[in-house]
Amino acid sequence: MKIFLISLFFTTSAFAVKFKVGVLAPEGTAWSKNLKKMAKEIKKETKGKVKFKFYFGGAQGDEPDVLRKIRVGQLQGGVFTGKTLGEIDGNVRLMELPFNFGSDRKKAWNVLQKMSPTFTESLEKKKFVSLGFFEIGMVYFVSVKPVKNLKDLKSIKIWSWAGDTLVEAMVSELNLLAVPLPLPDVLGSLSTGIIDGAYAPPLGIMALQWNSKIKYLVDLPLSYSVGAMLLSKKKWAKLDKNTQDTVLKISHKYVSKVNQANMADNAESLRVLKESGVKFLKFPDKDTQDVKVMRNKMLKTLTGKLFEKKTIKLFNKYYQ
Repeated sequence: MKIFLISLFFTTSAFAVKFKVGVLAPEGTAWSKNLKKMAKEIKKETKGKVKFKFYFGGAQGDEPDVLRKIRVGQLQGGVFTGKTLGEIDGNVRLMELPFNFGSDRKKAWNVLQKMSPTFTESLEKKKFVSLGFFEIGMVYFVSVKPVKNLKDLKSIKIWSWAGDTLVEAMVSELNLLAVPLPLPDVLGSLSTGIIDGAYAPPLGIMALQWNSKIKYLVDLPLSYSVGAMLLSKKKWAKLDKNTQDTVLKISHKYVSKVNQANMADNAESLRVLKESGVKFLKFPDKDTQDVKVMRNKMLKTLTGKLFEKKTIKLFNKYYQ
């Protein structure tokens, strides 16, 4: 019996499909708690045939590092957002086109739900399998100086992601004074005057401690930020169809839990920012109309460069 059990252990271990996944979110967050539960449930329901090992807090590097490691086989998955997600498949970033949704988070969320199957199919063509899409949140512009209108926005130094096609289109269209910096440098740069402003969802503003430096928030979201948990399609193909269905069912459940937590945390972060004395500024009605025109110009600029025409057509159907 003992020999049989030992033999069984090594047999199951040898045939288990293991996914090592890089995640920037740190330990102790709703992300880490739910993804750990997800891994445990998947292992149980697949009887040990599928195992997930999550590396939190950027232990495997930032998102470009994780993507590179997947492509060379060192990792089998990652959680991707923004620029890196767009490098895998630009179509997903239609959700993040500046001034798409104004302050209408519910509309953005509904469009994301409807577009998810299309994005999933598009990602699969790029050799990635999606386990679900995340709402990171509405992206707000924050600053150390008052920004009461578009003219003010053009006169201050704003942090930007270097090499981000979508951000570059926004900087060009709005004629902004952009200062490309690595994300970890933003906090110190707000202190020293290298930059006057930056942008992030409320949860990110708090997590990155920008709230300790900024004094103003423009109450007109720049964008709606999304993310996705992706696995290597090559590794995924090692699972039979029933096992794939089990993993997808369980992962969707926990992605939903993360999304619920993100929605609540973003709302709470906005409340805390306001109560801490950060002033919420409204743009004039004319400016809010002007940015809609700019949004359409950016869409035209990025068609064929970042977005495919057929995906835009479907997006517009749900966007109306």
